[in-house]
Amino acid sequence: MTTTNTEKAVSSGKAPPRMPGALPLLGHMLEFGKNPFDYMMRLRNQLGEIGEFRMFHQKMVLMTGPEANEAFFRAPDAQLDQSQAYKIMTPIFGKGVVFDAPPHKKDQQLKMLMPVLRDKPMRGYAQVIVREVEQMIAGWGDTGEIDLLEFMKELTIYTSSHCLLGDEFRYELNEEFAGIYHDLEKGVNPLAFVFPYLPLPVFRRRDKARARLQELVTGIIAKRARKPEKSEDAFQMLIDATYDDGGRLSAHEITGMLIGTLFAGHHTTAGTAAWTLLELARRPEQLDRVLNELDAHFGADGEVTFQSLREIPVLENVIKEVLRLHPPLIFLIRKVMQDFHFKDYTVKAGKYVCASPRVSHRIAAVYPDPEKFDPDRYSQTRQEDARPFSWIAFGGGKHKCSGNAFAMLQLKAIFSILLRRYTFELVDDKDSYQDDFTQMVVQPVSPCRVRYVKRTAITETATGATANTVQESIQTVAKFQINIDRELCQGHATCMAEAPDLFHVDDAGNVSVLQENPPLDLLSKARQAEKYCPTRAIKIELK
Repeated sequence: MTTTNTEKAVSSGKAPPRMPGALPLLGHMLEFGKNPFDYMMRLRNQLGEIGEFRMFHQKMVLMTGPEANEAFFRAPDAQLDQSQAYKIMTPIFGKGVVFDAPPHKKDQQLKMLMPVLRDKPMRGYAQVIVREVEQMIAGWGDTGEIDLLEFMKELTIYTSSHCLLGDEFRYELNEEFAGIYHDLEKGVNPLAFVFPYLPLPVFRRRDKARARLQELVTGIIAKRARKPEKSEDAFQMLIDATYDDGGRLSAHEITGMLIGTLFAGHHTTAGTAAWTLLELARRPEQLDRVLNELDAHFGADGEVTFQSLREIPVLENVIKEVLRLHPPLIFLIRKVMQDFHFKDYTVKAGKYVCASPRVSHRIAAVYPDPEKFDPDRYSQTRQEDARPFSWIAFGGGKHKCSGNAFAMLQLKAIFSILLRRYTFELVDDKDSYQDDFTQMVVQPVSPCRVRYVKRTAITETATGATANTVQESIQTVAKFQINIDRELCQGHATCMAEAPDLFHVDDAGNVSVLQENPPLDLLSKARQAEKYCPTRAIKIELK
């Protein structure tokens, strides 16, 4: 059984086993740098679910598997500090912003960002994304060839900036902003974990892009102040936001938080979108299943809405399997502020612990035949991801990526249009398409060439045959109880949208259950809230 980190350990426990072969000064950095995933898999195979290695002078402890992941993600900030570990983001977000802010200030800043990712605004994003996809492919013609990764980078920066940042970033600054964002993203480099301010060209471009973006933000704030009407995007929310003491955000803080918002909505999506098409193109039988679902559900011209995107489980399971095999982040990291206990082990304060989605997703005891691309793992009959903290593509716990619901919505909306208009074929040998581990955000190696061919035979009317609504007989159920894991809840308010008679979420993101003994006729709505909670914080117990 996992030792909870809020309990005081009776003994100090033993130190985690160490990987051999550390070099003077460099530690295991050379081996790790060649292929971080291969190195961490080797560590898991040699040492088990916990093991220590060294990157330069920093002692790192890798934890993998559902139990280790749960201990990692549920640990309080006072023990495992996310902010200390992610000083890599300080040059990008800015000093005093999010990870560099004191805990009370960081919490307030994150709450300011949350409304744009809540359920209500999310319902309007599908149409925006659809328009962007249609615009991007308007000139494609019947057939052609593209670099898929570059196409997805361009498309997702437009969709994310349009939905989350507002019209200025999408229409007035689109080309310049895309370049700025590219330089910021390249600044998330493994070396920055240890030396974030080395005078390297990639870091110089990062800092120049950050300064230029703040100039643009300052100008847009002044321009908006002169307009009588107000926008309703994240940018305006931040302009209007106040701290608990009444103070407003500076242009420096707004710049950093806009970057944070976009990272939450775009950071992982371009690579995942590219890998989704690549994996489908590798497997025509899987592509046919997805096409059959989309054609049956939408037809040739069926409307793509927030609700209709919930009713395509075949595509959703494909995306989940892509994220299992190709999670965008190499690892998630925390600094140990107080001795951290896991089973018989103690990790001393001052070290770093990290979780690796890619390694945890390849544990055969959790995912049989783990290298096989098998979207049916997530079907109702198998549910291989049902074990808590076994599928961690977006992290877990209270720090789970707040943009995970937007990312899934964005991906499904993109493919609900793209795959109904075109089919895709690989240009190069299928084994040549591999992950690129040279950056912290893992994406396919570029160039990533595919050929597109326009589709002609599509069902003309949507049948809705694939709708995946919650149906449940209540004849054998006497009553049910709603349980909320408040450590996981982030205040998305999806539950309130699904079952307003059962849930209320206030402006601060605090959720309340409105009925202690809810009637059985609300069970289906409660199940909807449970199913669509982005952080899986709701559990329905039948009695």
